[in-house]
Amino acid sequence: KKSFKRKSAEHKALVKYIFPGGELDHLGMTVENLEGHGFEVHDVENLREHYGMTCRLWCERLYNNFDKAVAEIGYPKARLWLLYLAGCSLAFERGTVQINQTLASKRKRGISAVPQTRADIYAGFEKSDS
Repeated sequence: KKSFKRKSAEHKALVKYIFPGGELDHLGMTVENLEGHGFEVHDVENLREHYGMTCRLWCERLYNNFDKAVAEIGYPKARLWLLYLAGCSLAFERGTVQINQTLASKRKRGISAVPQTRADIYAGFEKSDS
């Protein structure tokens, strides 16, 4: 647990330049904080491989539209985001970072209104054939 408390140079740069005011934590901290504030965790899904592919696609699109991005936000920010997305896609694909989707609800007596299975959670998001 101590190793998560030290902030790497990469972490500091992310918080300063990419997500100002953001907080990047590990799964254990997320679950501990949720439970400590009266939430019940129903499901945790690791999306590392999906997010690696997503970051790679975003990086490719930004690279292919780099001149437009520079015109919109300037060269320094466009380059920073290109580097960030390239680094993220590589880190997710190598398994050196994780991203988890956590489903939780406020703890209460009785049955929660949360879908009972992961299939039920995603049922409303399936693509229709029409």
